[in-house]
Amino acid sequence: MSRVADLAVDFAGLKLRNPLVAASGTCGWGEELERIEGFSSSQLGAIILKSVTREPRLGNPTPRVVETAGGAGLINSIGLENPGVDAVVRDYLPRLADAPTVVIGNVAGSVVDDYAAAAEQLCASPVIQAVEVNISCPNVKKGGILFGVDPDAAAAVVAAVRGVTDKPVIAKLTPNVTDIAPIARACIQAGANALSVSNTFRALAIDVRTHRPLIGANFGGLSGPAIKPLSLLKVHETFAVARPAGVPILGGGGIMTGSDAVEFILAGATACFVGTLLLREAAACGRLLDELAGILDQQGIRRVADLVGGLILNE
Repeated sequence: MSRVADLAVDFAGLKLRNPLVAASGTCGWGEELERIEGFSSSQLGAIILKSVTREPRLGNPTPRVVETAGGAGLINSIGLENPGVDAVVRDYLPRLADAPTVVIGNVAGSVVDDYAAAAEQLCASPVIQAVEVNISCPNVKKGGILFGVDPDAAAAVVAAVRGVTDKPVIAKLTPNVTDIAPIARACIQAGANALSVSNTFRALAIDVRTHRPLIGANFGGLSGPAIKPLSLLKVHETFAVARPAGVPILGGGGIMTGSDAVEFILAGATACFVGTLLLREAAACGRLLDELAGILDQQGIRRVADLVGGLILNE
């Protein structure tokens, strides 16, 4: 399809060829999806690598993934399984030296110092152009979401990471709060260059035969189309805080079509992450971009950036 609209965006100083970003955890260390016919990271504005921690993590017990009824959602509880930052920097990042898109790292931890140490090592690599700070994972017993639900704790983590790198810092917020605005504001004041909204919603699925949870770790994070309306609202609420500060939002949650992406952009997202869709249909990126460009062309909009925050509320 011939695209007339300009899909390029400036995201916290990163020049993205289009607003689509592969969410952390969906493309592993940047190579897994490349093996699937029809997928190329060159189609994306950026990819975000899987969360890495200071020390290796085995992750949660299996089963780790379960689909919800009707295929409307996916519950996962991976538990941040990764080989540790030393192994990632040594073994995986060199393979991405010639990546055809922007590469963003992602760090997690149990204590503040863990985040800073992992971020410092990760960002020392020229491959990594920005770092996403995961203060919102609902699938770990220490760290993760425990930092993301408290403004002071969230700010402490962001400030620690800000202190070890001059690359853009993206705070990944949790939707599992009553009011996301204070968390967003605290992260911005601590030095976040961008906000990611949002991670998965804490969820439960039960096996009626055994009366036990279907997830090995009992609970997990819900993603997919089921959470889209909820995530849109979180992006809109965050935009009210981020816009005055000039801080862009990476928004997502259940994006399956180009129209879905436009909704998130109207709600305030400069760029949009795609997660569950890549696990179901890895080759969907080209389709999404064609659909997105088609909507812009039909409405006579020349630049996707002109749509950011364009939601018109009813009076």
